[in-house]
Amino acid sequence: MEQLNFTLSKDFFLDLFNESKEDAFAKLIQEMLNQFILAESDEVIGAAAYERCEGRSDSRNGYRERSISLRVGKITLTVPRHRDEPFHPSVLENCKRSEQALINAMMEMVVNGVATRNVQKITETLCGTKFSKSTISSLCKRLTLEVEAFQNRTLSQMYPFVFVDAIYFKERSSGRAVSKAFMVALGINQEGYKEILGFDIYNNESKDTWSKFLQSLKERGLKGVDLITSDAHEGLRSAIQKTFPQVPWQRCQFHFKKNIKEKVKKKDWKHIDMRLKDIFEAETIEEARRLRDELVDEYADTNPEAMELLDHGLEDALTVLMFPKTYRKFIRTSNVIERENRELRKRQNPIGIFMNEDSMLRLMGAVLLEDHEEWSRRQKSYSMEEYYQRKTEAYSL
Repeated sequence: MEQLNFTLSKDFFLDLFNESKEDAFAKLIQEMLNQFILAESDEVIGAAAYERCEGRSDSRNGYRERSISLRVGKITLTVPRHRDEPFHPSVLENCKRSEQALINAMMEMVVNGVATRNVQKITETLCGTKFSKSTISSLCKRLTLEVEAFQNRTLSQMYPFVFVDAIYFKERSSGRAVSKAFMVALGINQEGYKEILGFDIYNNESKDTWSKFLQSLKERGLKGVDLITSDAHEGLRSAIQKTFPQVPWQRCQFHFKKNIKEKVKKKDWKHIDMRLKDIFEAETIEEARRLRDELVDEYADTNPEAMELLDHGLEDALTVLMFPKTYRKFIRTSNVIERENRELRKRQNPIGIFMNEDSMLRLMGAVLLEDHEEWSRRQKSYSMEEYYQRKTEAYSL
């Protein structure tokens, strides 16, 4: 666009002196933007108002008003209507982008648990207008739709490695705080990218609730699973065996070691911890069993409960030895999903207690969606070429 020459009359400036500083500045901005819009309209049409010339491409058809809020106050823009082609001033397009940025910022505030009244204060400070509770409520509904679409999407890829866990949040129910299990499934897809596979809320962790959750993943298309890693919650373990009977289960080594530590005498833990590390890093199941037997023989009398737990639980913690060494480190524990749980907890802490399940699902689901999209934009987390090559070779034997 060519350089514009604004013409503001002497009377206009004289009138400004009768206004407060804020009102005067708002009027000045309004007049300048309106002149800018008129000049842009002339350029699009190829002629000024009432001008007759060969280069005219359209004609005006009245005006419409559009109010926008700026930090200096609310101003009204007068936008010419074009008869043949709709006219969209660039200044309004910029406002739309700014408005979308504001909406995105408000959604981020909602996701981070900022109270409605504080969202109102922040938006009023930033742009001179206070969004109503109904507006923020509509924003929450929009976020709910996005989260629901993400939660119920079809799982179209293969997911060789799956991690499942639950984290507890409190919800206000009948005037008291009630704990709810927020279940999450995370997978590594065939290309090596992390994905949030699913999430939902249940009253507790049981065989029934975990079965419902895992079955929902299966119905949405979860397939190609070669290993499921989790802690040793009895209800979860039973649900995995019921829903994915052919898929091996890996007991999280981190949680297993933690369970053993709880039963070990404090003075013995340092030595036992080092021996457990050797067991978990053994090259073969035979070597791991030998090291276990030696440790059990040494401490059976002084730490009987810990050694009994080790003796009976080790096999489930060493399922990982079925897989190529390159991949064992990141599939032998549920650390990858535990890290995501910590992100959920950080976002939940400012909120404390959720008002209901809908708000819990909306806010925590939005956090998971945000991280899921971030992972898809990064370089892939794991290289799966060797894994599938080794798998193909094993099938061909």
